[in-house]
Amino acid sequence: MNLDRRFFLTVFLPFALGYYLSFFYRIVNGVIAEPMALELGIGPANLGWIGSAYFLFFAAAQLPLGVLLDRYDTRNVASAILLIAAAGALVFAFAQTPFMLWLGRGLIGLGVSACLMSAFRAYVALVPGERLALVNGLQLAFGGLGAITATVPVEALLPLIGWRGLFVGLGGLTLFIAVLVRVVVPPILEKGRTHTPFGEQMRGALSVFVHPIFVRVAPASVFTQAIFIALLGLWAAVWLREVEQFTPATTADMLFWAALGMALGYMTLGGFCSWVLKYRITTTQVAMFCMTLFFLALMALIIRMPVPDVPLWFLLGYFGSSGSLMYAALTQQFPKALAGRVNTALNLLLFVSAFLLQWLMGVIVAQWPADPLTGYPDVAYQVSFLLCGGLQGVALLWFRYFPAR
Repeated sequence: MNLDRRFFLTVFLPFALGYYLSFFYRIVNGVIAEPMALELGIGPANLGWIGSAYFLFFAAAQLPLGVLLDRYDTRNVASAILLIAAAGALVFAFAQTPFMLWLGRGLIGLGVSACLMSAFRAYVALVPGERLALVNGLQLAFGGLGAITATVPVEALLPLIGWRGLFVGLGGLTLFIAVLVRVVVPPILEKGRTHTPFGEQMRGALSVFVHPIFVRVAPASVFTQAIFIALLGLWAAVWLREVEQFTPATTADMLFWAALGMALGYMTLGGFCSWVLKYRITTTQVAMFCMTLFFLALMALIIRMPVPDVPLWFLLGYFGSSGSLMYAALTQQFPKALAGRVNTALNLLLFVSAFLLQWLMGVIVAQWPADPLTGYPDVAYQVSFLLCGGLQGVALLWFRYFPAR
């Protein structure tokens, strides 16, 4: 299919709106965390546990999702699973206990688990290989727009409708997008889709994890994205309020700049990768360089270097987006028939890591005694963030010294 107006209206836009919604759900937790915690008396450990449910359920869906996307019509898989997210939003909206919040957020994570992977699977089938990083980047940019609207606009809306009213509205919007994907997107069943037994396809999915190319590249991509997700989804807001002592409005402003940086990163880095291919600079090389810059920006945040807040959070967002470049890079090094399973293998590791990091960061913070007036000490948050930075640093070194194929 040519990248014409019909492609963008009937394929790209419906999938992009789904991913917009997926990222909105992911980021909004950081903005609603304070009023939700105050209403239900939730501490940092439970807050991290509730937020991490999204990633746990999301991760659990990835391997079977990869097989489904390689086997069945992409639009049917995506639209059907989105219905679960609509139900999860309503469970979350009416929850009265931490467990029901956890369950609702988990169902949301499960329901949006196909939003990005279904789009990537469709693009592998329809988009020329040399344009794939660009189209993937545009898709990811819609996630950045979701992140932007989940910050300052939500902060302004909360006094009017509350966090519960917000999730009722999100449930309705999710249902609408599920119907849109099913009705507008044409069937996507290109030649070569496999009809081998499900169990054999699952074994094929597992084989991706031990492929030398995947083993070398995945850790850096996974930890860069997982750390950024854990921060922007919850802990960046907590850091800004508790360590920097920012007001809720200023906190939302900083999250906005991080989300804007992320959106621009998604919009520009994919196109940049397509452009530098003519100079024999690979997508993997661009991604690793940008992920190293994200690591340096994170270290500057943790040690509280005297740098302006807005540029720092913008750069964290911009370079935090770079780990996603590896979706396009990896699928180009595997057969097309494995494209869904390659992407979901990377996504599985990503969201397992994001689940563990978002939860463990709260557990680490809670190891320090909380002052009734000032809360937890700054060092508790610094140690928690430093653990994340250390993991990413090790992953970058792993790529550098793991033998290339």
